[in-house]
Amino acid sequence: MTEQIPLEKSDQLVVTEGTTLNNVAATRIAKLSRSSVARARLASPWGSLLAIVIAIIWTVPTFGLLLTSFRPEADINSTGWWNVLSHPSFTLSNYNEALFGSTTNLANYFVNSVVITLPAVVIPISLALLAAYAFAWIEFRGKGILFVAVFALQIVPIQVTLIPLLTSYVNLKLAGSFWTIWLSHSMFALPLAIFLLHNFMKDIPPSLIEAARIDGAGHVQIFFRILLPLLTPAIASFAIFQFLWVWNDLLVALTFAGGTPNVAPLTVRIAELSGTLGARWYLLSAGAFISMVIPVIVFLGLQRYFVRGLLAGSVKG
Repeated sequence: MTEQIPLEKSDQLVVTEGTTLNNVAATRIAKLSRSSVARARLASPWGSLLAIVIAIIWTVPTFGLLLTSFRPEADINSTGWWNVLSHPSFTLSNYNEALFGSTTNLANYFVNSVVITLPAVVIPISLALLAAYAFAWIEFRGKGILFVAVFALQIVPIQVTLIPLLTSYVNLKLAGSFWTIWLSHSMFALPLAIFLLHNFMKDIPPSLIEAARIDGAGHVQIFFRILLPLLTPAIASFAIFQFLWVWNDLLVALTFAGGTPNVAPLTVRIAELSGTLGARWYLLSAGAFISMVIPVIVFLGLQRYFVRGLLAGSVKG
């Protein structure tokens, strides 16, 4: 009696395009075996204990910061957050002053951060998908040398290029606009995105691509109908990393848009919450949690894809 292997949505799509059921079943078996091996390694008792210890180490300071954000200024200056049970006093004035204060209004810069982050995530992923497909499934002269060059570009930090980039943006009359931040983040995210997506594409069985070519599918059909559905976990994994990096970035935004209120993101304004002499430092805890809202929502929304992407790429075979 043979065991029936359930087909995923992406697998069913491939079958409807003419790929044989045997190829899809083999692909499904390979994915199940890789996932089971990786899950067994991650679920070991020592791994669970280590995860609990790391979670506690990370949670305690965050919990203390959360309590501090709700404490009055006088209590913050006099006692630590661990004394909150002996002197329970909470207020929303820190959040109200941080969001709608007269000096630095964070509410106006949420939109700027969203406008900066979304294109800075979509642009490198879109370009990296096309480049990764070319490196993985298209033969052309010099492919190996070019791929090594793209891989080597990962070691170039964006910090060493800030002055040349700023000079170029000024000459092109782009300084003080969203384009400077979009282009900077996209350029330096492309090498890593191409490398990761290329590895995921090469992990897909070549029999699927060959079967699609026999059925008359071109590069566009293979890319959109076969590869793209299978790459959803990989795309989500990189999107989370890129989103968090761009959202929490201060250096690039401060260099290219720090002096333009209509372009400056949330991180630039949080740095100014304490004032010029640091007298309002107690607002920094509230500002930190305000900036954490969107990244937490994004991570929780894409968490299942993120875990699937880690398991899919953790074991080769």
